[in-house]
Amino acid sequence: MFGNRNRRSALLASAALVGGALLMTACQDTDGGVDSGAAQSSSPSAGAGSPSASASEDAASDAPTSGASDEPAASPSAGSGSKGSRVGQVCGANDLSWSTRSESQAGGYILVMAKAKSGITCVLPAALPTVAFGSDGTEAGPVEQAVGKQITLSKGTVAYAGVNPKTTNTDGGKELDSIILAIGNDDPNPVSLKVGTITVDKPVVTNWHTAPKDAVPFN
Repeated sequence: MFGNRNRRSALLASAALVGGALLMTACQDTDGGVDSGAAQSSSPSAGAGSPSASASEDAASDAPTSGASDEPAASPSAGSGSKGSRVGQVCGANDLSWSTRSESQAGGYILVMAKAKSGITCVLPAALPTVAFGSDGTEAGPVEQAVGKQITLSKGTVAYAGVNPKTTNTDGGKELDSIILAIGNDDPNPVSLKVGTITVDKPVVTNWHTAPKDAVPFN
C-alpha cells in the first residue's frame, strides 16, 4: 500500500515537473511572439520614414544653388562676334551708308554725308577723306590747314565733308558724273557715288565734320 502511494507521489511530481516545463515553454513562446510583433510593428515605421527622407533630398536638389541669380546672363560685349560689328575700329567705306547733295555756297560744292550701317560702330580717323575723280584717279587736295578730330559713327551720327570739284577760273577740266570715296588710301573697298555732271579741275575736300555748316569748302 505504501508502495502504491510512493509511486503515485512520484508520478504526480513528474507530472508537475512536466507541466511546469510546458508552462515555461509557453511563456517563452508568448514573449518571443510579442518581441517579434514589436519588431514587425517598428519596421513599417522605419520604412515610412524613407519616402519622407527621399522627398526632402529631392526638394533640396531642386532648390537653387547659392549664387544663382534672377538677372540675365551677361551679354557678350559688342564686337565679340556680332555680324558686321567694328566697335572701336576704323571705318571702311563699305561700313557706311553714303549720300550726297549739291550746295550753292562757296561757288557750288558737293556735300558728302556718311553714317554707320545698322549694327556697326566705327571711327572716322582724324585724316582727310580720300576723294578721287575719273579713271585717272585725280585726288582732291585739302581745304583746311590742319586735319580735324576723329569721329565715332554709330546709329544716328552723321559725318559731313564738302567737295569742291573745280577751284580754277579757267574753262578746262574733265566732265564726270561720279566721285570715288574711301577712308584713307589703304581702304580696300572704296565706293563710287553718282553726283550728276560736274567739271573737275584741281578739286579740294574738307575734313570730316559733325555739322554740315562746318563742311563748306571755302577757298
